[in-house]
Amino acid sequence: MSSFDPAPDSSTPQTPTTAGHPGADAPQQPSARVGTIVWGLIVMALAALIIIAQLGVVTLNGTYVLIGLMIGAGAALVIGGLLSARKRDNEATTGKS
Repeated sequence: MSSFDPAPDSSTPQTPTTAGHPGADAPQQPSARVGTIVWGLIVMALAALIIIAQLGVVTLNGTYVLIGLMIGAGAALVIGGLLSARKRDNEATTGKS
């Protein structure tokens, strides 16, 4: 047994069967997930606040910072989920539940 797969024969066309799948020939680009974007923003905001606190520009209360980040993250997740659901409702259905 070998892990090498020989190149496919060029004499036979390698086309996937898309019969019965409406819109299957149009490639869809994967979109970024809302949760990934929100957590990335949380990490960046926290890093910026730590840098500001270390420079001595402002004194931060850790409890208030965490409360603010959680409120902002929750709001961003809810709004992002609603926008994603709204976008999904406008697309053509595939017949799957």
